[in-house]
Amino acid sequence: MKETLWYHLHSYLQNFIRSGPANFAQYCSEKLQRTIANGSRSEPPSCIELQVKRKPMTVSVILMDGQNIKLTIDSATNSAEVCERIAQKVKLKDTFGFSLYVSLHEKRWSLGCGKQHVLDAISLCEQDSRKKGEQELNSPWRLYFLKELFTPWLDCGQDPVSTDLIYKQIIRGLKLGEYQSDKVREPEIHINLGLCVLSLSESRVVEECIGSFLIEAKSEAKCVQLVKMAHLQKNVDLVKAEVIDYARQKWSKFFSKFFNVTKISGPDLPQNEFVAAVNCSGITFMNEKETLLEFFYPEVTGVSTIRYMRDLLYNEGDSTMHTFHRCFYPMLVDMFLEGIKARSQYALALQDSNRQDDPTFLSFRKGDLLFIIKDEEYSPNHGWMKGKNERTSLTGAVSMDSVLVLAALNKPTNELLHESTFNELSWEPDLCGSTCLEHAFLFFLLGFFRQPGKAMGKGVAKEKLWASSREPLRQPLLQKLVGNSELSQQACLSFIDILCVRSTLELTDQIFGPAMQYEILRDEIYCQIMKQMTINNNRFSMENGWQLLWLCCGLFSPSQTLFRHTQRFLESRKHEPLASECVKRLKGMLRMEPRKRPPHQVEVDAIQQNSTQLFHKVHFPNDTEEIFEVTTTTRIHDLCKDIANNLLLVSPDGFSLFVKTTDKVLSLNDADYFFDSIRQVADNPKKPRRAKDGMAASLPYIIIFMRKLWFNVIPGRDLRADLTFHYPQELPKYLRGYHKCTKEDMFNLAGLLFRVNVDMDRSQFVMIPKMLKELVPADQMRTMSPEEWKKNIISSYNKHAGLTVDDAKVAFLKAISRWQTFGCAFFEVKQTSEAALPSIIMIAISKQGVNFIDPKTKDILATHPFNRITNWSSGSTYFHMTIGNMVNSSTILCETSLGYKIDDLLKSYLDMYLNERTSVRPRNQLFPA
Repeated sequence: MKETLWYHLHSYLQNFIRSGPANFAQYCSEKLQRTIANGSRSEPPSCIELQVKRKPMTVSVILMDGQNIKLTIDSATNSAEVCERIAQKVKLKDTFGFSLYVSLHEKRWSLGCGKQHVLDAISLCEQDSRKKGEQELNSPWRLYFLKELFTPWLDCGQDPVSTDLIYKQIIRGLKLGEYQSDKVREPEIHINLGLCVLSLSESRVVEECIGSFLIEAKSEAKCVQLVKMAHLQKNVDLVKAEVIDYARQKWSKFFSKFFNVTKISGPDLPQNEFVAAVNCSGITFMNEKETLLEFFYPEVTGVSTIRYMRDLLYNEGDSTMHTFHRCFYPMLVDMFLEGIKARSQYALALQDSNRQDDPTFLSFRKGDLLFIIKDEEYSPNHGWMKGKNERTSLTGAVSMDSVLVLAALNKPTNELLHESTFNELSWEPDLCGSTCLEHAFLFFLLGFFRQPGKAMGKGVAKEKLWASSREPLRQPLLQKLVGNSELSQQACLSFIDILCVRSTLELTDQIFGPAMQYEILRDEIYCQIMKQMTINNNRFSMENGWQLLWLCCGLFSPSQTLFRHTQRFLESRKHEPLASECVKRLKGMLRMEPRKRPPHQVEVDAIQQNSTQLFHKVHFPNDTEEIFEVTTTTRIHDLCKDIANNLLLVSPDGFSLFVKTTDKVLSLNDADYFFDSIRQVADNPKKPRRAKDGMAASLPYIIIFMRKLWFNVIPGRDLRADLTFHYPQELPKYLRGYHKCTKEDMFNLAGLLFRVNVDMDRSQFVMIPKMLKELVPADQMRTMSPEEWKKNIISSYNKHAGLTVDDAKVAFLKAISRWQTFGCAFFEVKQTSEAALPSIIMIAISKQGVNFIDPKTKDILATHPFNRITNWSSGSTYFHMTIGNMVNSSTILCETSLGYKIDDLLKSYLDMYLNERTSVRPRNQLFPA
């Protein structure tokens, strides 16, 4: 609704602007497009905007190397655009971490390199000057282009321009006291600062580049001497790199991104609201006075996003923070973590691996530090890497499932390794290369997972919620289900079925059935399956788990809370054959409605054969059949189109799928999922209990594709449709005697039908008396003797000499298409409401409406167009239909067991007309045939 309103308002505004003066219209239109592209402003216009009117605005941006870059901007210009243009002008390649700053008096703050509007910042400066009684136009604001943030893996040799700008920034900051060093005993950094500007005299270098406190500690003469000696020993590029590296490590807090965060769970701290500083070393939580908590990237387990929360997890405990800063905080930390891991040469063994019998594989113990050897002999993308065990000095192949790649560029300390070897309190490690701390703690801390159950006796291990187990669950995994006794029981019963090594249709019904009915159970099923696939060395159990997860991902999507963790669970196991298929199905279900019924037997059979391709047989009215590929989320209308395209039909319109069981034929709803529709019809409602043979009770069925709605059917226009559908569907209606026709019509049609049966074999003439039921309507055979029928049929057959069998079929259709009852669906019913009508009537439904026919004379007693039918209802033994309007109407009451078919046909024809009338087709072209 909001998007529609916005669209209309935007269109109106655009039209209004175009109607204005030519010199203003283009200018305003361009400004509007810029505002739409860059977002709305948050502050009123600045003075420079009001001054320049429609002329370009120019601002100066100061660089630390002394350059003053002049740029033209507009009211929508943001910091990202300014940074990009500066980088182009000075040929800066390594742009990461450079930001636009604005300063006013003693204050300076970052606009970042994103969507912050430049003129909003200038407007704030002017407002501040106004409050102090100063002229807004003369507000002394300045724009600076500064390095705000380093990557942990910075390489100064990649971009000399970037290195020089950072170096000059550090010189200036140190001189002005922005970067404070208390390392008086280590003057090398100050000496190095001066080496790159030795075009000055030695005394000027000391004056410009060395802090006054160091000059006071050592004499100026001594400092000059130190500069001279250092200059002889080092080159300029090396000095710059050393200076930047020193600043990056020692002054990382000065090169940080700051975010306001709120602690919702974690260690005891003096306050719950504070600032998070993210830099190249790690994350520091601080207030205005002190540092509250600090840890480095090797300690961070993961970052996760839940709705509007941005959550951080780390090894030492259960800390969860959240922020509402446009997602940048978790994205930044996650980017640093992934970048460090990609460059890391260190991994931690998560489990024992004893492969002494095969020297190809590396043996190690849980907790061993492994050095990653990146020689391309093994590919981590395929689940393997080459490693060296620090303890044994042996090398070999290592499965990525059994190690945790550490976010460390330098060798981790023993203390850090000890913290990374998670104890039972920190949950068991996952086999996917990360830890379940990221998954389990997140759910546990935010109230999703319940508390693990206590040990039931001495020597009995404590319950592990996020690791495979052969023990049934006594309670659901998720806390939200614990208080609901009925759903708790359902969840526990589902887990018992998940424990089975081999799944049957009966078991998958019991696993997924309750979750199809109760949405609240769906996350529980996902968690139960993933639990059984964690720390599980049973090959058959893992195979069953992947099969269940594949089925699950095609039935319903997990909640937003669980979705990301499920996706990461799957993506971390890329070497598993079904992992990528599960990810694809998981993402696909996000855009679709959940299935309404558990997996079909075809789906279960296919995945048990490790096949993700699904096929189903479809029958046609001409007694042929074909196999078609379907998917878990194939809808009926999609399959109808696929079949029509495969058969090269002119159009799929009017065709539908039907399911035929032992006692009825039902049309399937176009909008429903294919497998849901079949299960709804084929499942036996009278047998809710388990079948004795271990299979879910269901009825035998076949799928039939045939024409349902007879509109735009012109015999001869689509030969494939005529032969496959129209002829075999219309022939039985004719032979049952539903149409009113003359003897001449019957002679002509019988001759055509005889040719269809015998082709050009004239020796079959003698068989005509025995073939009459295949040639003549059943109620007309006794109107003449067999010999008279034979004589007239032979005469008609001879008139059609030269026709092929297919030609005869089309000629038959062309002949009966002239009748009003062509394409009708016929239903014999007993009516009990209209005295003027016979007790037994024939209801014939076609594109014209509903006809009442006398079954004896075949006369049409009444025709009711669809626009005259105001209501109808049906049941297992009746069909009622109201004709007329609110003032003058009548209701036909009928007894029939086929009311469901009449009901479905009426609805389908009405939907057809409704769809046609809402299309762009001219009114006089509706249904010409």
